[in-house]
Amino acid sequence: EVQLVESGGGLVQAGASLRLSCAASGFAFDDYAIGWFRQAPGKEREGVACITKHGTTYYRDSLKGRVTISRDNAKNTVYLQMNSLKSEDTAVYYCAAASSILYGMGTDEYDYWGQGTQVTVSS
Repeated sequence: EVQLVESGGGLVQAGASLRLSCAASGFAFDDYAIGWFRQAPGKEREGVACITKHGTTYYRDSLKGRVTISRDNAKNTVYLQMNSLKSEDTAVYYCAAASSILYGMGTDEYDYWGQGTQVTVSS
C-alpha cells in the first residue's frame, strides 16, 4: 500500500521556521520525484517545491529563498524547511510523488498524495 505521511505542521508566529517531513512507503521511493503543495481556504492547491529522483530542485518563484526541499533516500523521507514564515503561508501542506515530472509544480503531474499537515502562522 502506497503511503505518504506528512508531519511537522503546527501553529507558529510570523517570522518562525518549520520543517515539514514526508515519510513514504509502498513504492520505489528512489525512482520518484517528490513535491510539496499547499492549499489555503478558498484557494486552489499550488506547488511549493519539488525534488527529482536525481536531487534537482524546483521552487515556486515567490517562495525562493525562504523554503528548501531535501530528500533522504535512506529514510524514504523528504523535508521542506520553511523560514521567515508569514501569515499568507497558512495552509494545509501536502506531499506527493510522481514517476515523471516536467517542472513539478502541477498537481496533475503526481501519482500519489498524502493527507496533509496544517500550518498556521499567526501575525
